[in-house]
Amino acid sequence: MKHLMMLVLSLLLAGTAHAHGGEDHGEGGAAAAPAGATSFSVAALSEQFEVLLRYEPLEGGQPADLRLFLSDYATNAPIRGAKITLTNPEDAQLKWAVTEQEPGTYLVEGQFPANKAYSFTANIVAGDRADLLLLEGIKVGEKLPVADGPAVTAPSIFSSWKTILLLVGAFLLGIGLTVLLLRRRAVPPVAAPVSTSTPVVYENQA
Repeated sequence: MKHLMMLVLSLLLAGTAHAHGGEDHGEGGAAAAPAGATSFSVAALSEQFEVLLRYEPLEGGQPADLRLFLSDYATNAPIRGAKITLTNPEDAQLKWAVTEQEPGTYLVEGQFPANKAYSFTANIVAGDRADLLLLEGIKVGEKLPVADGPAVTAPSIFSSWKTILLLVGAFLLGIGLTVLLLRRRAVPPVAAPVSTSTPVVYENQA
């Protein structure tokens, strides 16, 4: 009986192993890929200022809105009330309006005429400090990269049928074990034979 139960258990475990063949459940699996970025950014710094320009995908010939973040190089504190003039080395005719929205955050509005790479020359005056920084690599017309999803592997037809056959065999073995147990319980115990012979009485003869 124990051997039959061990056989059923081994078949079930084998079927489960085949059904999950090819999967890696180890802790050292590669991490899922991160979500795609929602904006582009370029940065520049000098001994006085740090500048970060952030923007969503841009299209040539369409209105462009960009965010410029200005902070102190030594303390990283946002700089308010700065006068910022932006020009493009690629096209000196382009005009840009720079408006402060909150301390250290400035809205840049204008338009790029074509889908290509541009640069900004930023002339910054903040109180008694002034500097000139170059922001390069503003790629107009470029799309944000899309994060790759995890590859999905289709299950093998052969493995699926093999698993089904193993499960069916284990089920039939289970039925056989159940029938065997029921038959053993149904057989009545055999009673010991009762002797019907007449006992012999011996008389004591004096």
